[in-house]
Amino acid sequence: MQKDIRNIAIIAHVDHGKTTLVDGMLKQTHTFRENQAEMTATTILDSNDLEREKGITILAKNTSVLYHTTKINIIDTPGHADFSGEVERVINMADGALLIVDAAEGPLPQTHFVLQKALEHNLTVIVVINKIDRKDARPKEVLHEIEELFLHLAHHEAHLNFPVLYAVGREEKAWDHFPDSFEEPANLQPLFDAIVTHVPSPTGDSAKPFKMLVTTLDFDSHKGKFAIGKVSQGLVKKGDTLLVLDENTARGTFRVENVFTSEGLKRIHAETGETGDIIAITGSNEMSIGQTLSDPSDPTGYPTMQIEEPTLKVLVGPNTSPFAGKESKFGTPTQLADRLTREIQTNIGLKIEPSPTSNGFLVSGRGELHIAVLLETMRREGFECQVGKPEVIVKQIDGVTHEPYEELTIDIDSGLIGIITEEMGKRHGEMLDTHTNDRGTTKMIYKISTRNLLGFRGDIMTKTRGSGIIATRILGYFPLTPKKAKARNGVLISIETGKSTGYALTTVQERGKALIGPGVPVYEGMIIGINNRSEDIDMNVCKSKRLTNIHSANADVAIQLDPPLEMSLEQALDFIEDDELLEITPLSLRLRKIHLSKVNRVKAARGSATA
Repeated sequence: MQKDIRNIAIIAHVDHGKTTLVDGMLKQTHTFRENQAEMTATTILDSNDLEREKGITILAKNTSVLYHTTKINIIDTPGHADFSGEVERVINMADGALLIVDAAEGPLPQTHFVLQKALEHNLTVIVVINKIDRKDARPKEVLHEIEELFLHLAHHEAHLNFPVLYAVGREEKAWDHFPDSFEEPANLQPLFDAIVTHVPSPTGDSAKPFKMLVTTLDFDSHKGKFAIGKVSQGLVKKGDTLLVLDENTARGTFRVENVFTSEGLKRIHAETGETGDIIAITGSNEMSIGQTLSDPSDPTGYPTMQIEEPTLKVLVGPNTSPFAGKESKFGTPTQLADRLTREIQTNIGLKIEPSPTSNGFLVSGRGELHIAVLLETMRREGFECQVGKPEVIVKQIDGVTHEPYEELTIDIDSGLIGIITEEMGKRHGEMLDTHTNDRGTTKMIYKISTRNLLGFRGDIMTKTRGSGIIATRILGYFPLTPKKAKARNGVLISIETGKSTGYALTTVQERGKALIGPGVPVYEGMIIGINNRSEDIDMNVCKSKRLTNIHSANADVAIQLDPPLEMSLEQALDFIEDDELLEITPLSLRLRKIHLSKVNRVKAARGSATA
C-alpha cells in the first residue's frame, strides 16, 4: 500500500476563499514553472467560464500537489447547495477535509450541508479560519460558532477534536496560531504540515483484486470517456481486463486502454494505478457514475451512491417563437434530447424525462441556480430552447401533499430589517432566529417553502440595492402551505412584429420599465416591459412618429430614454409567470407569452377560469 498519499476535500461557503487558497497551494509547491501563466493567475481551478463570471465553483474537480515526499490529492467541491450532487459523490474519494470559513461571516448554511456530509463519511476535518485581515474579522466568535456547529453535527467525540489554522488566503499565508501581525513573513507550510499530520493515509490492500467506485466522468474527443475515482484496493495497469458492476450485477467487461493520475492541473499517464490514489481509466464508453470497476476474480460491487432528490423542475422544449432558428446552431427536439442525455451522465443531481404534454423535457434539479447553469452552458454551446416557469416537486406522504422547505439565512444591514420582514410575511416565511451584532449587521434565519421562495433573491436584491448575503439549505419535505399572493406587476406586451422605435418606447417608459431599447426586433406576444400596475397591457412598440415638418423631424432627437432593464438568465427564470416562457438563444434572452396572439390569450384565460 502506498503510504505517502493524502486525499482531501475542500469545503467552504461561496466566496470564503476556497479556490484562492488552493491557488496558493498549487503555486507554493512549485506545481508550475516560474514562467508559466498560472503562477500569476487567480481562481486557477475555476476554469469554466461560468465559474469565473459567477465567482463560484460549479464542477467538483481534483488536482494534486507534491509536498516533500507526500502526494496531496485536492478535491475542490462546490460551495453552493444547488450543486450538492457534485459534493455528495466526490466526498467518497476523500479521507480528510479542509473546512474554510470566513473570519467575518462565520459558518453559513452551505458550509453546514457539506460539513454534515463530511462527518457522515467520517472524514478528518481541519478548520481554516480565512480572511483574518478583514477589518470586520471576528475570529474568536467565528471559532465559537464553528465549535457549536461541530457539536450539532458530530457523530462521535473524535469529531470534536479538530486542528484550527488561521489564514490570509489571497496572500498565501497560514498560521497554526493567531498571528501578532499579518505582515510577518509566512507561507502555507503550516497548512501542508497539518494535512500530512492529521489526515490519514487512504486505507486499502494493494494485494487484493483491483476495485474502484466510479465517482465522476470526463470526456476527450481522442481518448473517449474517463472513469475517475479512488482506487479502494489492488492495482490496475494498461491492458488489464475489468468487470463493470451495478452493485453486484455485472454489466460487461472491457480492456483498460490508459491509466492516468493527476500532477498539478495536468492528467498524466501512469504505469500503474495504485491503492489510495485518485486515477482516471479509459477503455469503455459505457461506464456510468456509481458503477464499480473490478478485477473479474472478485465480482462484487459497491452500493450505489444515494443522491438527494431534486426539488425543482422546469419544462425545456424547442423554441416555437417567430425568431426560432435565426440565432443558433442547435434547437431541434432530437438535438435537445441528445444534449440533455449527455448531461445526466455526469450531472447526477439532474433528472430528465420526456414531458407528457409536449415535445419538450421536464428537467429537475436542486434549485434555480443548478438549472440556470445548465441552460446557460447549453446556450454558450449554440443551443436554443424555450423554458417554462420553475415548479417545485411535491410528494404524497401518508396521503398528504408535501413540498420542499428550505432554511433561509439572510445577513443584512440592520436598517433594512423592515424590508426583509415585510417580504417574508408575504411569502409565509417562519422566523427561526435573529441576532444583531455590534457591527450593525443582523442575521435572520427563516423556514420557508421552496415554492414561496421562488423569485425572492431577485426581488430582495432589487429592494436592498444588492446589499446583504443570502444562503439556503434544504430542510426536507413538509405539508403543503398557502402559496404567496402574486406580487409581480403586470407586463407590457408587443402587439406587432417589427423593430422597436424610440418614439414608441417613450410610451412604454410612461407605463413602466422597458426591457428593450430602440431598434430591437420584436414579435407579437413578446414581453417588452414591466407595467407599473398589476394588469398586462398590449402595446405597439414599432410605430414611428409621422414627419410633417422640420420641427417634428428634429423632435425625435430630443427623446430621452432610460436604459432598458437587462435580466440574467437566472433573474428571467425567477420573473416569468405560469402563462409565460423564457426564450433562450446564444444571442438573446426574450420573455414571451405562451399564447402569442391576444385572442388566444383571452380564450386561454376564459378556459382556465371555467376549469
